[in-house]
Amino acid sequence: MATDTFQKKTDNSPALAVKNGVSPNKLWLPIGDWKTVLEFFQWKFPHLEMADCVKRFRHNEVVNDSGEILTETSQYQPKQHIYFYRELKEELQVPFQEKIIYQNDRILIVDKPHFLPVAPTGQYLHETLLVRLRVQTKIDSLELSHRLDRETAGLVLLTKQEKYRSHYHQLFSERKIKKTYHAITKANDASFPLTYTSQLSQDKDSMRMKEDNGKHNSETEINLLEQNANEFLLELIPTSGKKHQLRVHLASLGMPIKNDPLYPHRRTKAANDFSHPLQLVAKSLEFIDPIDGQLRCFTSGYQLDLAPYSS
Repeated sequence: MATDTFQKKTDNSPALAVKNGVSPNKLWLPIGDWKTVLEFFQWKFPHLEMADCVKRFRHNEVVNDSGEILTETSQYQPKQHIYFYRELKEELQVPFQEKIIYQNDRILIVDKPHFLPVAPTGQYLHETLLVRLRVQTKIDSLELSHRLDRETAGLVLLTKQEKYRSHYHQLFSERKIKKTYHAITKANDASFPLTYTSQLSQDKDSMRMKEDNGKHNSETEINLLEQNANEFLLELIPTSGKKHQLRVHLASLGMPIKNDPLYPHRRTKAANDFSHPLQLVAKSLEFIDPIDGQLRCFTSGYQLDLAPYSS
C-alpha cells in the first residue's frame, strides 16, 4: 500500500489524501452492466491507454466511499463514489509566478498572474494556483474561497484550515466582501458612473455566458479612472458574482475588455500563446474578518496602464 497517499476514511474526506498538491477526483458509479470497476473506468475514460488505467489500481490509488482499496478485479457496485488521481502525460508550463502577499494561521492572500488557472481543470493540473501553493506551503488542506478566470490576474483568498472554511466562503456567498477590479476597455460615448444589470445564464458554448430577458441576477458598478483617445481604464465593482459577469457586461455596453478571447466574439488562440493578456485585474479585496473582527484590505500589485497619447 502506498502509505503517502492513503488515509483512514472520515465522514468529511475521501480515503485518498492530497498527493503532490493534487486532491483525488471523485466519480459516481451509475447503474450499468460493467463487471469490474476497471471495466467502467476504461469505458468512462476511453482516451486512456489500458496500461494507464491498470497502473492506478496496481498502485492502490483507487478507493471507494468506505476507504476500501479497489483492484483490477474488484466487482462493479453502482450507487457509490470512487476516488482516484487524475494524471496528465504532458502539461503546459505557465511561465508566470504567483505571489503570496499576506497570510496568518487561517487565510492566504495571493496575487495570481494572468493565464494561471486557479484549480485543476482540463489540460491543467499541477500548473494551477491551488496545487502550486499546496506544494510551496506544504499545506494540503489549503482551499480556494472563490475563483478567478484563468485569463484574469489579481487577488485570490484561500483558507488554510477546514474549521474556518465556511466562515470565509460566507463572505462571498453573502456579499460581505468588497471586490474591486480594474479593466482596460474600448472607449465609447458612455457616461460615468453607471450601473449595469442583466440576467446571465450559461450559453450553448460551455465556455461562454449569455444575457437573457427577465429579472436581472447580476449587477456591476462602473467608474471611469482614466481615458485616452481609444480606451478607458475602468474601476468595476460587482455586487453579484456570476461567471464572466464583468466581461459580458462590458461587451454588452460596447466596451469589451482589451484582449478578451471570448467576448463579444470567441477567438481561437493557441494554448501556449501567453502574449496579449486579458486586461482585467482583481485589484482589491476589503472585508471584516469573520473570526477576529478586523478590517482587512488588500491591493494587487498588477497595474494596468493606458497607452500614452500619440503626438
